[in-house]
Amino acid sequence: MKLKQLESMLGELQQFSNPKAELEQYPTGPHIASRMLYTAENSLGDVSNKIVADFGCGCGTLGAAASLMGAEQVIGIDIDSESLEIASLNAEDLELDINFIQCDIRNLVWRGPIVDTVVMNPPFGTRRNGADMDFLSAALKIASRAVYSLHKTSTREHVKKAALRGFGASSAEVLCELRFDVPKLYKFHKKREMDIAVDLWRFAPKTNQGNDN
Repeated sequence: MKLKQLESMLGELQQFSNPKAELEQYPTGPHIASRMLYTAENSLGDVSNKIVADFGCGCGTLGAAASLMGAEQVIGIDIDSESLEIASLNAEDLELDINFIQCDIRNLVWRGPIVDTVVMNPPFGTRRNGADMDFLSAALKIASRAVYSLHKTSTREHVKKAALRGFGASSAEVLCELRFDVPKLYKFHKKREMDIAVDLWRFAPKTNQGNDN
């Protein structure tokens, strides 16, 4: 699938109808989502015919992108039932077979199939300090091949140190810098919209967990 086609299809998805500030719910726009998954597949082969999990999936944009890029199976995980309902409807609209699980990532005990790749747009940690690192820690425990994640560019050194020293990643690489468009969703937002510089990271877990793909 071509990048423009992927972005166009993701642009038709429903997004949060009642976003929750405490969960830092911001829609992952089609521009960023399409580039994340297109890069993951066409540069590194981490999506097609792989089992992909979307952590903190929200309305399911990244999971849908993974499915459209040929993932063998996609699993979306989120703590919020309302978001999962929207994600399920989005998957139905695109005729995608995606499994959704309601769970707090911090309490995740994985008993499902071996996950090759985790994709995620975690909370930035501005409402609950350390929320972004909770997601990264969990993802590196589950993924057998790679983790793709978005983090504020301003936290680059902290993210790299935490991944390599704290969470046992074998590598941590910034693939590109992107602009994350944050619309005015909450009362505490002063501006109509904000542009935040974010890094697209690829992390590799230290062990291959028995998966040779």
